[in-house]
Amino acid sequence: MNKRFPRLRRALVATALALPLASSSFAQNISATLPWTGTWSTAPMITGDGGFNNQTIRQIVHTSIGGTALGVQFSNQYGNEPLVIGDVRVALRAGGQRTVAGSDRAVTFNGQSFVTIPPGKTEMSDPIAFAVPAQSDIVVSAYFPQQTPMETTGHAEGLQDVYIAPGDVSADTEFRGGVVNALGAQSYYFLTDAVVQNANATGAVVAFGASITDGIASTPNTNGRWPNLLAARLQQAGMTIGVLNQGISGNDFFTNDSGDAGLTRFARDALDKYNVKWVIVSDDAVNNLIGHAPPTAARLTAAYTQLTQSAHAAGVGVICSTLTPFEGVSSWTADIEATRAAVNAFVATPDSGCDAVLDQAAALGDPANPPVMRGAYDSGDHLHPNPAGLQAIANSVNLGWFK
Repeated sequence: MNKRFPRLRRALVATALALPLASSSFAQNISATLPWTGTWSTAPMITGDGGFNNQTIRQIVHTSIGGTALGVQFSNQYGNEPLVIGDVRVALRAGGQRTVAGSDRAVTFNGQSFVTIPPGKTEMSDPIAFAVPAQSDIVVSAYFPQQTPMETTGHAEGLQDVYIAPGDVSADTEFRGGVVNALGAQSYYFLTDAVVQNANATGAVVAFGASITDGIASTPNTNGRWPNLLAARLQQAGMTIGVLNQGISGNDFFTNDSGDAGLTRFARDALDKYNVKWVIVSDDAVNNLIGHAPPTAARLTAAYTQLTQSAHAAGVGVICSTLTPFEGVSSWTADIEATRAAVNAFVATPDSGCDAVLDQAAALGDPANPPVMRGAYDSGDHLHPNPAGLQAIANSVNLGWFK
């Protein structure tokens, strides 16, 4: 779906007026007709970390593609009261919590320096005249002047340090008083998307799944999730394609225990992204299989058919992943393995509706014993691939699918 910013012409004027004179030339690079493409995202869920009050949160966004202009989106999807945000800034990252001097830009919402987001809603910023580098860290700082909803919308276990400081220090290069957030295992808060304008962008691909997609066994602060590694491969191949990670650890197709159920959130978290052209349906079904009441193969294959039909109706191509091996997990049985094999066989058939198949099972499985993950790729729990395994998944993606 190709989205456009609302009230774009008014926003262009507001943004240009908000910029310092030295940067006014960037305003020319915001186009009223060029599509916006996602460069970074994280899937919203309830973090359970409680609220913030008179504090600034500094969060790190690692871009996939660059652009000549930027937009950032905040969400109050799960909030039980309005979310008030003031003094949002974006800047290049110098390291840690510090920003590059002179790179800071003010962010507005409908021409205002603050925004109130009702419960269950999201808000995209006005276009920001900002030169966005590919494969780089952008700092997004937001001041929360009053108590935020206790049902905090964010993304748990984001594997990226988040910095918290008292008062309004959004524009402070050094982020004085800031400390690494001790709550939430490096969770993201309220920030869900970053989009860019890039005349060379051919679209975005969404990686949709659970903990393997979320990169749960990758090294924190290194952007070693397999979607990050895929983004690096695309850039090295000269392909300007945004890669958006919509994995939620613990997520599955049918239950709401970790974020909304996959079938429920698919439209919002995959099909509604900016300039999405492809979606990779990854590992949600693995969590269904290792759960307390594993579904039948027929129920899982029906879920794949539902997803592919929804995506095709939206004009989005679907790449289906085979389900990765997990013999050695306590809940594994021979019957569950038979279900996994049946699902993997189904996604390769025309009946599945899949446009291509990413064979994660072959990428990670032991050739001598396919139900088992290769020892070189096993993080130790027989379920999640280690950094080498995540690289193996990224290497298995056929870049020709995106040409």
